[in-house]
Amino acid sequence: MIVYDLVCARQHRFEGWFGSAEDFTRQRDDALIRCPLCDDASIQRRPSANVQVGRTAEAPAPAEPKSEGNAADAAGVPMTGGDAKVLALLRKLVAETDNVGRAFAEEARKIHYDEAPKRGIRGQATSEEADALREEGIDFMSVPAILTRDLS
Repeated sequence: MIVYDLVCARQHRFEGWFGSAEDFTRQRDDALIRCPLCDDASIQRRPSANVQVGRTAEAPAPAEPKSEGNAADAAGVPMTGGDAKVLALLRKLVAETDNVGRAFAEEARKIHYDEAPKRGIRGQATSEEADALREEGIDFMSVPAILTRDLS
């Protein structure tokens, strides 16, 4: 396994594990590698401080991720540190919401005006619907698609 330090166009840094340099290049060219924070597919390798001198008869097994503080993105790219904790927390929060799909604006209004029970919801809204919700003083936030993938 080869471990590369990677960075997206927005300068989010993360690690990727690959079978070979060609495997990395193929996955990057096919847009299979995506930033775990912003879902950007414009990924570049960065110099790594992880340098191996010489070869052993058997390559060491990759370290097992710790259950706390480590996560993997939707493509299985391991991440560590604070970014992984933030991503894991955001995914947990998203998983605890009801997906109302394209009825987001309507459902947000019902909750805001106490016509429906208060609860966390997620879904899609057009830019016009989002503008109207803001004008009505209804608080919401946009969530990157990467946080909502594979939640079921």
